[in-house]
Amino acid sequence: MSTNEIKPIKEGKVREIYDNGDSLIMVATDRISCFDVILKNTIHKKGTVLTQMSKFWFDLTSDILPNHMLSTDVNDMPEYFRQPGFDGNSMLCRKLEMLPIECIVRGYITGSGWASYQENGTVCGIRLPEGLQESDKLPEPIYTPSTKADLGDHDENISFEQSVAHLEKLYPGKGQEYAEKLRDYTIALYKKCADYALTKGIIIADTKFEFGLDENGVIVVGDEILTPDSSRFWPADGYEPGHGQPSFDKQFARDWLKDNPDNDWTLPEEVAQKTIDKYLEAYERITGTPLA
Repeated sequence: MSTNEIKPIKEGKVREIYDNGDSLIMVATDRISCFDVILKNTIHKKGTVLTQMSKFWFDLTSDILPNHMLSTDVNDMPEYFRQPGFDGNSMLCRKLEMLPIECIVRGYITGSGWASYQENGTVCGIRLPEGLQESDKLPEPIYTPSTKADLGDHDENISFEQSVAHLEKLYPGKGQEYAEKLRDYTIALYKKCADYALTKGIIIADTKFEFGLDENGVIVVGDEILTPDSSRFWPADGYEPGHGQPSFDKQFARDWLKDNPDNDWTLPEEVAQKTIDKYLEAYERITGTPLA
């Protein structure tokens, strides 16, 4: 079969989605995006790390709520996908009606949350205790939803009440119920996975989830889950509040881009290599096995 016979129905910054009749095939590419821009580099094996790490977490959290994963074995997919470029980085998924909210949870204060707290003592409108330092653990994880932006636009932080109104507009009579379920599932998923990661020497500082409705109107977790692309992972050994922490995610690439404003959205080879090394180390620590 020629390689140009199947085209993705949707291309995100990192993922490509293919229609497979009553299911979808999500392919995590080796592209990397920072600050909502796709960089010119590709990061070898990154797509496989994202897909296999999502698989690990989907399996671990299936007791909390169902997820969209059907298989990561290309032998369960059409013949076109049984070629090296798709093996390991592709996931066969149930079709969902995705809900228009990015469900962000923060267990530690860092990044834009820290900047906001320094300004007025709040994160996304939530008042926090006084005297917190950068990277401090919060007394309880906080839920800070945002709207989903189109490719190239920025997501917009909204309050819980705004998320109710946003959902109510699309699902009359269901806004409050859906908003509460998204918040409660987000916190429950985060707590279980953050506790687990800590036993492997990794702090999950924050992460985001996406949810959809299945054909019966049941809320299901979809997209990716707890990858270095959607989360901040810090090494637990050496964790010390009062400053930024080293991380197992894109922060390394982001920092280099910030320090080198004439970057033309291209990472030097050694920064690209260091980035995938971080992803691989996080994967191996969390799953306990090297990437196949």
